[in-house]
Amino acid sequence: MDRIVIAGGGLAATRTCEQLRSKGYAGELIMLGSERYAPYDRPPLTKAVLAGEHDTTLRTDFDALSVDVRLGTSATGLDPQARIVQTTGGELAYDALVIATGAFPARLPGSGRQFTVRTCEDAAALRAELRPGRRVVLAGASWISAEIATAALKQGCSVTCVEQGRAPFELALGSEIAELLRPWWSEVDLRLGVEVEEITEHGVHLLGGEHLDADVVVTGIGVRPESSWLEGSGVALERGVLVDEHLRTSQPGVHALGDVAARWSPRWNARLRVEHWDDARAAAETVAGTVLAGPSEELPVHDPVPYFWSDQFGHKLQYVGHHTPTDTVLVRGDDTEKWAAAWLDTDGKLTAHLSIDQPRRMIEARKAIDAGTVPDGIPIDSTIIR
Repeated sequence: MDRIVIAGGGLAATRTCEQLRSKGYAGELIMLGSERYAPYDRPPLTKAVLAGEHDTTLRTDFDALSVDVRLGTSATGLDPQARIVQTTGGELAYDALVIATGAFPARLPGSGRQFTVRTCEDAAALRAELRPGRRVVLAGASWISAEIATAALKQGCSVTCVEQGRAPFELALGSEIAELLRPWWSEVDLRLGVEVEEITEHGVHLLGGEHLDADVVVTGIGVRPESSWLEGSGVALERGVLVDEHLRTSQPGVHALGDVAARWSPRWNARLRVEHWDDARAAAETVAGTVLAGPSEELPVHDPVPYFWSDQFGHKLQYVGHHTPTDTVLVRGDDTEKWAAAWLDTDGKLTAHLSIDQPRRMIEARKAIDAGTVPDGIPIDSTIIR
């Protein structure tokens, strides 16, 4: 194998470069980064970066790894039969292609300016707008919106958030847990059960006619996989690039990982798109092993227990696992500041765990979910809320 091309320039792509070299690959390695900045971590963008406290650049020596990093170059098309990827800098032949193009923020209709936070430039632009007395309106009560609200409040802004659901995080965690987290938003003017019609030059226009004046509008309604450049290529797409548990796409020699990938999980018997840092980092070892595996070698499997965290309103929220609406939900802890929730399937096995300001419990929960048990550290004689 003479040349491996990695389409993408973020964490997943960077870790894939490192893993390929650590596994002995000595051929040509080209990484295409659409941004003009060296690869960096994204989670701090809505945390420390908005406060101007953090440099997120990844400490990777690409020269030492002999990686040809092409910043400001995007993949624009693919011919898997000829093994050629089209880019903004011309065509590239490859022996293996790894797709790590990530995702982009969804936007709302309207001609007004709406901020999103996906890149370091996005974070810098928003940070410059967060000043005392400014009116900030957030569209969507999402994880990223909660972190932005936290930063805006610290900068002395007034914050309003509009959400079409009945509580923040309702879709992600269910209505019962969402209600327990609702008090965290006490300093935010939280408008629930409302929908945005459009973003205007002066704020947000809601369905029904109400207009919210704003100096800054931030849209936090999720992301979409950066996969449109693959349409018509023969690579199977459905809410992302479809891959198996070995991170192979439907086309030979083409692999995918990170936010762009919708992977099959034997553990959960479901297809997952895990849009979190931990999954992108861990998948690099699997994709490198799959790319380099010989015809008689057993392929590595990427099927970890999903994990994410969020720092918001003075709390650290950590979630591990994958629950379904039919799971039983348990809550333990009388302390309104520190508590935990667990989801159990019909066999009584732990499927997911949420902890508030209790990092140690997350380690126990992850091991328990991996083993399909309920650990002593997370007793199930708790309050059943569903």
